[in-house]
Amino acid sequence: MRHLLRLNHYLGPYRKQFALAWLSVILSASFVMVSPLLVRYAVKHGLKPVYEGRNVVGLDGNEQLLIFSALAIIVFAIGRGIAQFGQQYLGESLGQKVAYDIRNDIYNNLQRLSYAYHDNAQTGQIMSRVTQDVEGIRMYINMGLLRVGYIILILGISVVGMFMIHWKLALISVMSIPIIIWRSYVMARKVRPLWLEIQQNQAEMTQVAEEGLTGIRVVKAFSREEFESQKFRDASQKQANLSYKASRIQAGQQPFLQGLGQLQVALTVGIGALFITKGTLRPGDLITFTLWLNLLQMPVRMTGFAVTFFSRAIASSERIFELIDAQSAVQEKPGAAQLGDVRGHVKFEQVSFGYDKLSAVLSEIDIDAPPGKMVALLGPTGSGKSTVVNLIPRFYDVTGGRITIDGTDVRDVTLDSLRRSIGIVQQDVFLFIGTIRENIAYGRPEATQEEIERAAKAARIHDFIMSLPYGYDEWVGERGVTLSGGQKQRLAIARTLLLDPRILIFDDSTSSVDSQTELLIRQALNELMEGRTTFVIAQRLRTVMRADEIIVLDRGKVVQRGRHEELIRQPGLYRNIFDLELKDQEEALGRATPDVVSDTEPEPAGAPGGGAE
Repeated sequence: MRHLLRLNHYLGPYRKQFALAWLSVILSASFVMVSPLLVRYAVKHGLKPVYEGRNVVGLDGNEQLLIFSALAIIVFAIGRGIAQFGQQYLGESLGQKVAYDIRNDIYNNLQRLSYAYHDNAQTGQIMSRVTQDVEGIRMYINMGLLRVGYIILILGISVVGMFMIHWKLALISVMSIPIIIWRSYVMARKVRPLWLEIQQNQAEMTQVAEEGLTGIRVVKAFSREEFESQKFRDASQKQANLSYKASRIQAGQQPFLQGLGQLQVALTVGIGALFITKGTLRPGDLITFTLWLNLLQMPVRMTGFAVTFFSRAIASSERIFELIDAQSAVQEKPGAAQLGDVRGHVKFEQVSFGYDKLSAVLSEIDIDAPPGKMVALLGPTGSGKSTVVNLIPRFYDVTGGRITIDGTDVRDVTLDSLRRSIGIVQQDVFLFIGTIRENIAYGRPEATQEEIERAAKAARIHDFIMSLPYGYDEWVGERGVTLSGGQKQRLAIARTLLLDPRILIFDDSTSSVDSQTELLIRQALNELMEGRTTFVIAQRLRTVMRADEIIVLDRGKVVQRGRHEELIRQPGLYRNIFDLELKDQEEALGRATPDVVSDTEPEPAGAPGGGAE
């Protein structure tokens, strides 16, 4: 219940609307349950029996009183309709607003969480919580919280009224209420764990669908369509079975409640008639009892559904607040300073890092990169190259030592100012659904068209963009699927150039493109790296040979450092990597030293912007 109580925080900004919704609930319940009293009044005072001896031979009606009573009943019916409209409208509006705020809080917190959280998070699980679980909270606000209040009010009004009219008959008429409460409690205990399992399986089903659709090219390449379809069918079947089980429990509850209600009416009418024959109860009083009991039938039967909404809301709120309460491993210090006027002097001082306490990924790393220096990181898979560059913008925090920029520890500055000073061109380039202009200007949405085109020209992608039917307004498909690898890479370079960072991180991925595209990318990189402190995860010999310093990593430690011409003459890991992976590239180039590698190689003919891709 503590999770449901936390929802009060989200209701706080809408106190007036919440109060109006409750006023509508009170008026609606009052109009519904007071109407039988008007009928009782009309029967009692508007219709008087005419006796012959001891026998009733007719009724003497007070026409004006009956007309007045009928009009009053109509007015109450209209008031009831208006109040119920207000209850439904305000309740739904309130539920939507609370859901809107919760979704935003979830998404904002997810944006703040570090890489460490997202490394282990499942997209399908998160999507299920943002959609299905938030929907459960929305329905709870309207159909649970307000509806239960309505049920409690009409029960209270009717029970008090019954006892005021005839306490003996009232005792008989309310006998079923404790049974209803007990049955609802039993059902809630059975349904709540089922709802948790249903929502968990919903997340798994979403995960299966998201994974199958995202990797559709791999699925088709390996002819695994039937396998993926079967995975989704299994998840769907489990969802259907769980939902059926929950529905079966609820279905068993409703006939019992309905039958109990009808039995209660029959018992009340039978015993009430007995009281009438004894002269202790008037016919109008019995009519009022019967009307109240019939009006209670639907709300009482809805008790089971209201309990279900409560059970689902408890399960949903648990999963939702797990996301909202998730803490980032990377925290910004209170009063952190802005990182301004960055020159780009990056230093690693005895830096160590581990994703957990059991295994170290980096150990005592020292790197000194003055402004404008290019550092190439080289090493076998798993040596810690990507981890080194991910520590600079604080995607992860060091577990030992420190990293400074211009002498300031990166943990002492705001994350926003730190990351705005660093440009990252990743190996797996991600483009958003939208236009090419929007993707280039992602880091600077206020950039002018002239600035965007200048960045595109420097990235050697402008001519290609202009060859498209809509130019910079050309629509980019999901993840940039409509573009080739080289085109996406140059768009990413243009996006980084527009940001104009003083520190650059580049994951060299040119090994997967043809030589003509590689030349265009390298020319764009020459423009990008000019005057910036650059860290490159190197794959190509040209990149390694141009570096001011090559850092060779193995199992999280620096085993060699220096320039290419120094390291190539030393026995060690660099020479081994060169012989195994890089020598073929050097031989293909027909060069043995970096002195003859030009930074301004002419563009090959027929390559205005990626035609060879």
